[in-house]
Amino acid sequence: MWVSFLKTIGGVLAAVLLLTGCSNDTTEQDKGNSKVKVVATTGMIGDLVENIGGKQVEVTSLMGPGVDPHLYKATQGDVKTLDSADMIFYNGVHLEGKMTDIFEMMSKNKPTIAVTEDLKEEQLRKVSAKEHDPHVWFDVKLWMVASEAVKKELIANDPDHEASYLENYEAYVLQLQELDKYVQEEINKIPEDQRVLVTAHDAFGYYGKSYGLEVRGLQGINTLSEYGSKDVKDMRNYLVKNKIKAIFIESSVPRKAIEAVIQGAEKQGHKVKIGGELFSDAMGERGTEEGTYIGMVRHNTDTIVNALK
Repeated sequence: MWVSFLKTIGGVLAAVLLLTGCSNDTTEQDKGNSKVKVVATTGMIGDLVENIGGKQVEVTSLMGPGVDPHLYKATQGDVKTLDSADMIFYNGVHLEGKMTDIFEMMSKNKPTIAVTEDLKEEQLRKVSAKEHDPHVWFDVKLWMVASEAVKKELIANDPDHEASYLENYEAYVLQLQELDKYVQEEINKIPEDQRVLVTAHDAFGYYGKSYGLEVRGLQGINTLSEYGSKDVKDMRNYLVKNKIKAIFIESSVPRKAIEAVIQGAEKQGHKVKIGGELFSDAMGERGTEEGTYIGMVRHNTDTIVNALK
């Protein structure tokens, strides 16, 4: 498996070297008249860049609805898309672990930015001695920091439209502040002894820490980690002991393991329902409420509150 992985990465990087060696025939005049071509890894980041960049940017997101960024492998088509971009925005904190080498290569030729670059060590959720939780977008206050990083980098790359980027940024931050307030007010409606969020994997740690929920995930922060029968048994026992009434599935994670937990609890006389589907590592379909960052967070919050209160 490891040899196969190295061959895959090697092939992709070879494609990068070939593509980045090609000449760019775009003239300075063309650059001045065209939109800034941005490639984002996840839908959340793409949505962030669209809101701040506005009509000055053209955004392509590599990972669509239902795609797990922990497992995502770049194709040669993705490499071409990245190579044709003026700027690249990615999450960082090892969310897109399989693409790290590509980002390093691309950064030699164009702005390649982790939106989490300005987060401080103490703001990141530490899950092991060498690992931090990458799911920072579920703390809306941290996503405001990410939005500032996007604004800063867009201005640095395209100073002629600084005023537009600043105006869009300020308007979007006001929306994020309203969202942050909404989430807290809604979570406060859940009885304190029921503020326990159980999901397929540990994607909601920042959400729980910021808004006052205990969070349990069957898998760790990375879906690359395998869960076993012991994990299912431990989760089942936790639900039974604490009389947890609802457990949640995720749009980008198979529901098989969650169903096994529910069945195990039922065998012990404790009924657990699926409280709904949450969007964790990917947003919903474009054109839907869940297809935007703000809509996704509101949907998740409403789903959690309705199931637990």
